[in-house]
Amino acid sequence: MLLSETAASIKNMEIRGAGRIARAAVEALADYAKNLNISDPETFKSEMQKAAGILIATRPTAVSLPNAVKSVMRALDSFGSVEEGRAAVLARAAEFIEHSEHAIERIAEIGARHISDGDVLMTHCNSEAALGCILEAHRQGKDIEVYATEVRPRGQGLLTIKTLNDAGIRTNYIVDSAVRYFINDVDLVFVGADAIAANGAVVNKIGTAQIALAAHEARTNVIVAAETYKFAPRTILGELIEIEERDPAEVLPREVAEKLPFVRVRNPAFDVTPADYIDLIVTEQGAIPPELAFTVIRDYLGWKIEDLR
Repeated sequence: MLLSETAASIKNMEIRGAGRIARAAVEALADYAKNLNISDPETFKSEMQKAAGILIATRPTAVSLPNAVKSVMRALDSFGSVEEGRAAVLARAAEFIEHSEHAIERIAEIGARHISDGDVLMTHCNSEAALGCILEAHRQGKDIEVYATEVRPRGQGLLTIKTLNDAGIRTNYIVDSAVRYFINDVDLVFVGADAIAANGAVVNKIGTAQIALAAHEARTNVIVAAETYKFAPRTILGELIEIEERDPAEVLPREVAEKLPFVRVRNPAFDVTPADYIDLIVTEQGAIPPELAFTVIRDYLGWKIEDLR
């Protein structure tokens, strides 16, 4: 797939899920580097930076995307010839993709330990990491049941219930607004993340914060499953993660909206769950309380003070 096609697919949500988005962007960047017919090293670097910028701009909230792209682009910090730079980009891209794929397996192993036989779980959106934990618990023979939300307006819950059904897991499909109605029947909430701030706050699909609030009220634990590259380094400086607001037509068809001139449709794709409503964050490096989120940025993403200028 061409870089422009990948960028469009990410922007239009044909490619969904922060991990899948990151891998697709890295693959597109590697493919672009492989086919870039340029002999001057500086021009090669400049064209790669433009390509990186195009990919990063597609989904402003999913921090996995800039983290992944910047991880690959660091291969061009120092290089001699174009071929040397190309080889460095391809090697870094392959390394990232392999790490990302194994990260889900490791998260699933760790997350499943926190699921007990007989547990009733709730999940929201279509998180590869959160689903991995649930599927692994089922593979281990634990008898579990799941409540999965609809996830308006894009309906990602349909993908989730298909995955759970195919695995043979008893699943209840509910509308987003029914979460509080059912929360007292739930033992544990498992969700993913699109970004995690240095203070442990989690940016995830719209509706996550309401679920976490209902769970907090019901004294039901909330576990977030996320790869380390979803942690947002610049939040150490107090920068806020941009919340993407999508096309109003996803909520209300244009032909209907045109007849309602005094109505403004708001369609934020994500919300922010405070760290106080999160009990544990499961990463491929281990499980941590949200208060230790900054250690992931420091110890595993390798960001230094000079990188945060």
